[in-house]
Amino acid sequence: MINNKYQFFIFLYMNEQNYPEFTGLELSPRKVDYLKFIFEKRGTVKTTEISSCLQVDPSTTSKTLNELATAGYLNHVPYRGVDLTDMGKAYAEFLVRRHRILSLLFTHYGLSTEEACAEVSRFEAFVSRNSVNKICSSMGHPMVGVCGEISHEKCFPEEHHH
Repeated sequence: MINNKYQFFIFLYMNEQNYPEFTGLELSPRKVDYLKFIFEKRGTVKTTEISSCLQVDPSTTSKTLNELATAGYLNHVPYRGVDLTDMGKAYAEFLVRRHRILSLLFTHYGLSTEEACAEVSRFEAFVSRNSVNKICSSMGHPMVGVCGEISHEKCFPEEHHH
C-alpha cells in the first residue's frame, strides 16, 4: 500500500494522466445527468431504469447512451444495460465533485441545502474543471459538501506536480 500522502498524490496524478485532459465542458447538461445517474448506481444499469428515472423517452435514452459509449464513457453490456468505462468513472467522479463543491459554495451565501442542490443542477455543466479546482482550493479543499463527501483526487495533483 502507498505509505505517505506525497506518494499518494503522485500516484493519483500519474493515474489521471492515462485519460485525456478534460475541461469539464465536454458534455451537455443532459449527458452530465446520465453519467452521474449511472455512477451513483455503481454497476450495470438497465436502459429502462435510466429512461424512467430521468423521465426520458426510451429511444432518446438509447441514442444518448450510444453517443456516450462512442465517446468512450460507457460500455454496453449485452442484454444487461450499460456501465462506466475507466474514463467514464474518472469523469463522473469529477461531475459529482463539481456538483458538491458548487452546492457547498451556494450554501455559504444563504441558500438552503435543497435550494443550492437544485440551483447548481441547472448550470453545473457549464462550469469548467479549472474553475472548480480554483473554487475548491480557495475553500480549503472541503471534505464534506451539502450532498455528501467531496473527493479531491482530481484536484490536489494539479498543485503538487511542479
